[in-house]
Amino acid sequence: MGRAGRLPALPVCYRRPVPGAGHIGLVVSTFLASAVEFVEALTIVLAMGLTRGWRSALWGVGLAVAALAAITVVAGYALVQWFPKTSLQLVVGVLLLIFGLQWLQKAILRSAGLKSLHDEDQIFAEEQSAARTAAPGERYGLDWYAFVVSFKGVFLEGLEVIFIAITFGLSAGSIPLAAAAAAGAAAVVLAAGVAAHRPLAKVPENTLKFSVGLLLATYGTFWVVEGLGVFAPDGKSLEWPGGGWALPVLLVLWMATSWATVRVLRRVATRTVAVS
Repeated sequence: MGRAGRLPALPVCYRRPVPGAGHIGLVVSTFLASAVEFVEALTIVLAMGLTRGWRSALWGVGLAVAALAAITVVAGYALVQWFPKTSLQLVVGVLLLIFGLQWLQKAILRSAGLKSLHDEDQIFAEEQSAARTAAPGERYGLDWYAFVVSFKGVFLEGLEVIFIAITFGLSAGSIPLAAAAAAGAAAVVLAAGVAAHRPLAKVPENTLKFSVGLLLATYGTFWVVEGLGVFAPDGKSLEWPGGGWALPVLLVLWMATSWATVRVLRRVATRTVAVS
């Protein structure tokens, strides 16, 4: 086929990925992280629906989902079009590393007993109490309090899901795969919530956050180092020894560092309690 008849090459982040450990990690990380966020959003929506009415709560959910879908399309397109490959690696790596360290910090503090565990039942009770005491008010035929709280809860939790899905999708070369993993998590959480008719308080959220934080930090570190090639004279990505096999090594290092930190903080907490 002549030059004029050739199809334009797809951006690097949309080329067909080669299945492997990287893509398994992508699916697992996106699914688990999304599940945690969807569990928190479900608690808020359940509280509004059961207390103030499902019609207004579901309208808030629907509008939030529509807004999040638009943001996903715009943000994904902008990242691919505006950043060359090496710069994109650095940007995505830094974002993954920041989020991973935030999740790890919370999980480590909770594991060490320095921060209370996330309690969905307590949050559900607090949301219901606030909904009962909120002043009644309607706009556009909707209970405005239930609509706004449901919209806000789904939108804010969904933004984090979008960030994780886009960044993991870009890092592994398959945004559709990441989006499918996030959608799968939403379906599982929704089905469980409908079946239980109550918050999913038995989900081991801190364990999930610990696991996802480790994966985010691992992939973030991997991509940050590769993206540092943007500062090299040729601007090409740096390569890890062993390529993708560096990922499990980084994961083990992050696990060892995190568990060592937990042990140190537990000792500090024990000594503090003993002294007091």
